[in-house]
Parts: sequence; C-alpha cells; structure tokens
Amino acid sequence: MTQPYPDHIRLGPGEDIVILLDQTQLPNRLEERQVRSLSEMIEAIRSLRVRGAPAIGIFAGYCLYALSRQLEARGWKGPALLAELEGLGAALAGARPTAVNLSWAVDRMLRAARGSAGEHMSEALGRECRAIHQEDQDMCHKISEYGLSLLQSGDGVLTHCNAGPLATSRYGTALGPILLAQERGISLRVFADETRPLLQGARLTAWELQQAGVDVTLICDNMASIVMKNGWVQACFVGCDRVAANGDTANKIGTSGVAILARHYGVPFYVLGPTSTIDLSCPDGDHIPIEERDGEEIRSLWYREPMAPSGVKCYNPAFDITPHTLISAIITERGICRPPYSLSLPALFSPSQGEPSYSP
Repeated sequence: MTQPYPDHIRLGPGEDIVILLDQTQLPNRLEERQVRSLSEMIEAIRSLRVRGAPAIGIFAGYCLYALSRQLEARGWKGPALLAELEGLGAALAGARPTAVNLSWAVDRMLRAARGSAGEHMSEALGRECRAIHQEDQDMCHKISEYGLSLLQSGDGVLTHCNAGPLATSRYGTALGPILLAQERGISLRVFADETRPLLQGARLTAWELQQAGVDVTLICDNMASIVMKNGWVQACFVGCDRVAANGDTANKIGTSGVAILARHYGVPFYVLGPTSTIDLSCPDGDHIPIEERDGEEIRSLWYREPMAPSGVKCYNPAFDITPHTLISAIITERGICRPPYSLSLPALFSPSQGEPSYSP
C-alpha cells in the first residue's frame, strides 16, 4: 500500500460481514480481517483491531447493518427484530466506554431502525451506515481546511497518538491539515510521539505520514520537551475521544503532558475532532470515564522478553484529561472554537448554525 487513505472499513460482498484492516498488525503487515458475529465485532474494538473514535463509530454502523442482514435472512422482522438489534447495539456500545462516537453511532442506527416503517429494517440501516461514513469523510476535509489555516509553510507540528485516516475515514482529524498541506505542496515537519503504552504514534501515525511523503520524525514521549525547547515545534495538533461541555478533552494517555509542556514553551495546543465527539451532557473531564487496560501492555507486549519484573503492579489508563485551560482552540468541521468553551461549543449546535449533520 503506497497511498495514505486505506479503505480500512467496508462491507463484505454479501453485506452481512464487515471487513477491516487489522491495525494491530501495522506497520509490518497489511492484514484484513472479516468479522461476522457480535463477539467478533466486540473483540475487534476491544483489541484495537479497529480504533480511533470516528472509525469506531463507522465500524459500529456497518456492524449493526450486517447483523440486521443476518437476522432478516433468518426470518426476523418487525418488533422482534428491533428488540434484538437494540440488545446487540447495547452490547456493542459497551465495548469501549471513553469514546462517545461509539454510542453515538449505535444510537443513530437504532433511531433509523425505529423509523423504518414500511420497508425492511436493514434497508434503512444500510442507508444510515453509509451516510455516517460519507459524513465522516466530509467532516475530515472541513476540519483539515480549518486546521491548515492555523499553519504556515515551514512549521513544525508535534502530534500525539494517531488521528489520521486509520482513525477516521479519509484525511483524519489531527493529521488532516498535515496531509492536506502535503497535497498542496506546503512544507511541514512533523514530530510524532511514539505514544505509550500502545505505540500508536510509532506504529500508525509515522506509517501514515511516511506513506504520504510527509517529513516525519519519530520521538519517544519523553522527548517532546526538548524539541519544543529547541524551537522545532510551532504547534501541537492532537485528536480527541470526547470533549466535555467546558472544553476538557479526553485523548490518548500522555496528551495532557504534551499540553502542559506546550503551555510552558508558548506553543499553541490544538484539539481537532468532529462535533460528534462533543458531549454537551458531560459537564467536565471529571465525568468522562477512563478506560484502564491490561498491565501486560506495559510489561511485555512490545518486547521479545518481558521488560519489567514478573508480577510488578501496573497502572495502565488508556486516556487522560487535558484541562480546557491548556487548549488554545478546538477545531471542528463547523469552525474553530476559542475559549470560553462553555459558550463556543454550544454555539456549534445553535439554530443559527442549522441542523448539524454530524452531531451527538
């Protein structure tokens, strides 16, 4: 694969299975995986075969559609089919608790199912899952345009974790402006944190940017301070899994540390994500659930032999919360939000903006 926009989530030929590019195998192997059962779908989310908040939402939409096709083929219909899909949707939504896009996509698909009077439920779900995917592509392009307006040719950008095409659909969110700049011949330099504990910056972000021909340098997480001190970074661009009503943001563990360093060195710190990631029902970061993962991801996962004493206790949260006070702006497909976020975020959903096409 030599292009930066892999077709990493799609329906199988009969539209009763979902095919995904297994992100756990990158960058060394390009392997696709077919999932058919609910248990396989949940495993794909929990094991991070598919990951990135928008991508998980796209995947969930396709999964519920594929499951509805399977059920209708076995004779399920009407209220019984809807009840079964609601149960499957609840199980799917519980696979990962932090990213709001998963439950958002499930809720949206179930609303489509409930409104499918007079037709096969799967037909309505098929239209809806494709709409979710197309809207995500449109959203990524708009975010990329807004983000690029904050950069100048020659800038250095530091990013943390992975918020590119693999985590979304086409351009991505935090990587979108960089990839768009590359298409337009605008020269940028990127420093990609490796991003412990899952190395998604090293395995995925560095791979995506290298595929696109971007000038990318991989650094360990604890090197972010020195590249800022050296004046090599003019902006930090990160994605997000949930944004609370006050602007507090959940993203991959280590993001808050990058924000603290950026404030110290006077580097703007930007969060990029769709309005579907904004959860106005969540007042602040203290109310965002933080997923904790298996300690073996720290002790032994990336090593030929364990690199920590057997049985040592591990604390392995997948996300942390960046306080809104450290965020220079939140960039969405509807525009750039500035502090105070308690006013600018709700304004994205005001009647004057029109009905949001991609909202929670």
